[in-house]
Amino acid sequence: MSTNKHGNLIIGQSGGATAVINASLVGAVEAAMKDTRITGIYGMLHGIEGLLKEDIIDLRQEPAGLWPRLLVTPSAALGSCRYKLLEDDPERAVAILRRYDIHYMLYIGGNDSADTAHCLAQAAQHLGYDLQTISVPKTIDNDLPFTDHCPGYGSAARFIALATIDSTMNTISIPWHYPVKVIETMGRDAGWLAASSTLGKRNEIDPPHIILMPEHAFNAWRFLEQVQAVYQRLGYVIVVAAEAIRDEQGQALGAIGQVGTDAFQHPLLSGAAQYLVELVKQHLRLRARFDKPGDLQRMASNCISHTDRDEAYLVGKMGVRALLEGESDKMVTLIRYTEPAYSCSTDLVELAKVANAQKLMPAAYLDESKTMVTQAFYDYALPLIGGPLPQHAKLEMTRIHI
Repeated sequence: MSTNKHGNLIIGQSGGATAVINASLVGAVEAAMKDTRITGIYGMLHGIEGLLKEDIIDLRQEPAGLWPRLLVTPSAALGSCRYKLLEDDPERAVAILRRYDIHYMLYIGGNDSADTAHCLAQAAQHLGYDLQTISVPKTIDNDLPFTDHCPGYGSAARFIALATIDSTMNTISIPWHYPVKVIETMGRDAGWLAASSTLGKRNEIDPPHIILMPEHAFNAWRFLEQVQAVYQRLGYVIVVAAEAIRDEQGQALGAIGQVGTDAFQHPLLSGAAQYLVELVKQHLRLRARFDKPGDLQRMASNCISHTDRDEAYLVGKMGVRALLEGESDKMVTLIRYTEPAYSCSTDLVELAKVANAQKLMPAAYLDESKTMVTQAFYDYALPLIGGPLPQHAKLEMTRIHI
């Protein structure tokens, strides 16, 4: 139901920045500028943390030529944060929103950001303040429930797939030098990013040969047997491991390099690949090394998927539309269509169902070994990465004899 209410809109970005999160900001701002019910359009710098400090900017004062350029710019233009609300923060935030006559709020982020938006919506309702709050999904982890996929994932998946292909080329060029390579991906408790490393794989020889997912407990001896088998067959092995894989006792392999926790008590892990390399060296006596793309997988502008960018813009725009239709305390979701071709529309889901929840890799996307994907995963992920991946050339290797 459309609302005739006039008021100011504030937008924030939160959590890990992505290559396309700014497209959601642009979609929201451009939609807001077209509707006279929205008067001021404000941005909170560094998310809810900035709002609590009243660090607010006027987005209407930005030059018109900025928005097309920002559409293809990675990272979070408003600045981001990883801030967990304290007990009195929601009431303080509502007081600030009241003072600035802000009745519409859009918060772009992942699981924890959805929780923040939900808390503010509930606080405003409790305090009798007329505030509509919509969460716009964003996460390379692709683990938000009730949406087919998350903006940010398609571009990160494209990066990981290309990085796996390209890094393998170095291994192939001198396989006896470091015959085992481990590539570590982000992905908290879900294996979507690790699985995306397979998107350039066209046959059994192509990398990766083993993927390790946080959804399934790691068994060291089974892993070593797989590495040995691949090595004997090919002479080299490419392993892709999610940073949060755990052993059968629930201990994160990356705990050897843990450097604390974030504000939401999520462990900051850094040692899974290093652990696997040391395991291979110790037990198989094979030289091994690891690659860790780190922030590049979230931020690489050269790997932006046009599909991902367009959908990030769409959810930003539809977030504003939802506010103007009187919706609140909800998140925008993507709904997939496959006929006549891949496309997406949007819907809404209650934030209470999303906040702090996770969507893990379905069992149908992994084979019996749980270390390789099935065709169902390819069908799911390939439309998201914005086009085919390159097929690198290989010499035919016709040897001569004199």
